[in-house]
This record gives sequence, structure tokens and C-alpha cells, in this order.
Amino acid sequence: MATQSFQALRLQNFTGSVSTSPDLQNLGSQGAHIVIQITSITGTTPGAIFTVNGKDQTSNQYYPILESATLTTGGVIVLKILPGVTPAANLAVSDSLPRTFNIVCVTVGTITDLDCTVGVNLL
Repeated sequence: MATQSFQALRLQNFTGSVSTSPDLQNLGSQGAHIVIQITSITGTTPGAIFTVNGKDQTSNQYYPILESATLTTGGVIVLKILPGVTPAANLAVSDSLPRTFNIVCVTVGTITDLDCTVGVNLL
């Protein structure tokens, strides 16, 4: 199966505390690479934590699959969800990606500006 890629979340001049993507659909891929690119993050001890959540189709409740470490500087980080991948704390989990999922960004500290994009590459 070919890789499918799309933008899940884009935050520009974000100063809030929580941003949630809409429900995202996985139509048959086993896993994903979630590519987080932080262009700028400023404030008093600023940080951002990204969580990939699965959605239970029966109860419509979300459950965490993988949570990043607190990201405090610009750059690119890739979160990996894929059966058989070597687990690494806050970076990779050996698990399947459910049919419906979302991505949540929670900021810590006092954020005066957060510019970032989150892309999803289904595998």
C-alpha cells in the first residue's frame, strides 16, 4: 500500500493552552509517522506536548497511544506508531493505528508564540 500523507494540525501565532485536530481517518494503514515541525516557540519556559489519541468507535472516547516529550525548541521530531517498531520513550510505540485518531497539542509554561505544523504519513 502506498504511503498517504496529509497535514493534521497547523498552529500559527498560537498562544492558547490546548489545540486539537479534527478526527483523522486511517483507512487501512498499519501505522504512521507523525512529523512535528516547530518553527518558533517563545515565552517564559515554553513547551509543547503532542499526543496521538485513538478513538473508540463504540463509546466515542479517546485514549492515548503515544505522547511526545515536552518540546522546548524549534526543529523536527518524528513520532512513530507501527507494529514491530522498536519502542522508545516519547518517540515510538509498537502498536497499530486505529481507524479514527486525533492529535492534541498542550502547551506548558507561558507561551507568547508557537508556530508549528503536524503532518501524518500513513504507512
